Amino acid sequence: MFLNNYYNGNLFYKIGIQNSSGTIGLQYPGPLFGSPLAVTFAQINSVLPVELAAFTSSVNDNNVTLLWQTSREINNSGFDIERSGLENNWSKAGFVKCTVNSDEPKYYSFIDKNLTTGKYKYRLKQIDFNGSFEYFDLAGEIVIGIPEKYELSQNYPNPFNPVTVIRYALTENGFTNLKIYDITGREVAKLVNEKQDAGRYEVTFNGSNFASGVYFYELRSGEFVSQKRMFLLK
Repeated sequence: MFLNNYYNGNLFYKIGIQNSSGTIGLQYPGPLFGSPLAVTFAQINSVLPVELAAFTSSVNDNNVTLLWQTSREINNSGFDIERSGLENNWSKAGFVKCTVNSDEPKYYSFIDKNLTTGKYKYRLKQIDFNGSFEYFDLAGEIVIGIPEKYELSQNYPNPFNPVTVIRYALTENGFTNLKIYDITGREVAKLVNEKQDAGRYEVTFNGSNFASGVYFYELRSGEFVSQKRMFLLK
């Protein structure tokens, strides 16, 4: 069979040289014998750089967790995570580095934190080391809703030195005050003093210019009033 195909000029094979990732090759696509040499430089398009097996999301308060899985990766530098409102005004939310080459399933995650109330879309921008890229869109839209109740959270970290974060939630639009008091009840800082829309917020307090000790922070919005204690330790 081999000799018959050989003498009849019917031995067709693809031979050549390719790079280590298998994406760029020097190929000879003609018959193995008895034919002028034809050489082409080209991207081997039959092999996808990244095969995405799944891309999902979940929402916890105003944080969005993105999970995705790949079944195969070639020459993969990583993923840009891009976020947009419904107007397609895309911006970069983060980057996740990848493993370059793999024939085994790989699992990735990213948490987009402290989003304001609204609707969002997400997509992954997979980037090769040669600069090529491809987009993968998350199906549907993410909704960050209005909080169901007013809430003033415990600052974090606590104790702190010298910076801490205070988070709170508003169920209605209204004028909002967030103030800091010392142990004697004297106002020492005013962090928020303005009208705010319903939603979730976070404010940073820097205690660099304050002495160590116990302080109180108080939130007032509409008829809601709440106060908590925090510790500055230097």
